[in-house]
Amino acid sequence: MSDGSKYDVVVVGAGPAGLSAAYLLARSGIKVLVLERGREPGSKSLFGGKVYAQPLRDVWPDLDKKAPIHRWVRVERFSLEWGGRLATLEYRLGKPVAFTTYLPELVKWMAGKAEEAGATILDEIVADEFIVKDGRIAGVRSGGDEVNADVVVDAEGVNRLLLEKIGLADPPDPSRLALGVKEVIRLKPDEIESRFGLSKGEGLSWLIAGEVTNGVPGGGFVYTMKDSVSIGIVLRVSSAVNAVEKGVINEHVSRMIERLRLHEYFGRFWRDGDIAEYGARLAIEGGLGYMPKKLVHDGLVVVGDAAGLLLNTGYTIRGVDFAVYSGKLAAEAILHALAVGDTSEETLRVYEEKLKSSFVYKELVSHKGIEDVMSDPWFFKALPSITVDVLKSLFEAEYEEPRILEAVMKSARETGTPLPLLIQKLLKAANL
Repeated sequence: MSDGSKYDVVVVGAGPAGLSAAYLLARSGIKVLVLERGREPGSKSLFGGKVYAQPLRDVWPDLDKKAPIHRWVRVERFSLEWGGRLATLEYRLGKPVAFTTYLPELVKWMAGKAEEAGATILDEIVADEFIVKDGRIAGVRSGGDEVNADVVVDAEGVNRLLLEKIGLADPPDPSRLALGVKEVIRLKPDEIESRFGLSKGEGLSWLIAGEVTNGVPGGGFVYTMKDSVSIGIVLRVSSAVNAVEKGVINEHVSRMIERLRLHEYFGRFWRDGDIAEYGARLAIEGGLGYMPKKLVHDGLVVVGDAAGLLLNTGYTIRGVDFAVYSGKLAAEAILHALAVGDTSEETLRVYEEKLKSSFVYKELVSHKGIEDVMSDPWFFKALPSITVDVLKSLFEAEYEEPRILEAVMKSARETGTPLPLLIQKLLKAANL
């Protein structure tokens, strides 16, 4: 990065959002520079899970044939665990809409597509601050070097240091952040399929709530890859801190994921597998509450995680596809701004308008109430306890079985949940 160099667009962050914008801009003949602080695109990523395909196909039509897709998800499982018992809901999809992959592999593929289109990607470059001229973002400064641009795309992810410096984002709120810890366990493809009840090439997504996090908001996950299984836990940071202070959690997070790996029930699925990877990182919980004060400024657009574009409904998580689609919309807005020769906030606001009329923003708005649910310990302790206790009463009775309502009321009372409160909580979870 030579001092004083000039590009049409500089993208900060080589993640799904930044690379989708860079690819589409470069393909349209725009001079694009992507700055990545890692040693290569994807090196800072940890995610290994499920990605919804269609929004990615809108950017890369050859996704299905070329991208590093491990397995198409054909089985979804959701489990509530408490007291050594487990209640599991399984759904077999009529058609695959998502695939499993490791994000470092997917991002590396995206970077290759961007470079093929003509974008320049520089690794191990830390963007220290925006260049601000007369209130307008005019480029990026890294150490003693500067690169100028008509538009900067902020795709810096969860650590929004650049946005904080110009006052567009506040310092991270622990209630909006989660700590994810993951292990990768190697298994042969046929072992994965036989143990999880899958046909050849099929994938599974499995989310778990309850004792896996000691009843603390968060959960466990299991994703089947081509020749490995990705397992892990996620803890909402503020809830975990509170649980530590109250003594609910008195062990290191590494021991929590080990309990999942060695779990009497879950452990059988990856028994005798080799641990190939262990890692942890912060992630956003997403939702409208994590959005910056605005998504555009003179010479600037904000995309992906930096824009808070992630949705966790408790039964599914959407982030990569939201990020990619936001990059697509940003590229469209920037192309318009460059074509008319006006990169002011007013012109770039087309991006916000496009985003707010897209499925991404509509999903965030329609599921807005889920943010309160995902931070409420009741859903991670009392609900799993009530559920498995009711099923225990129904299926483990040696003589007389209680009526379902009787079993529900009894279990609810034992957890300190009056029936009206139980109904209120469930309606809240259903977002009614």
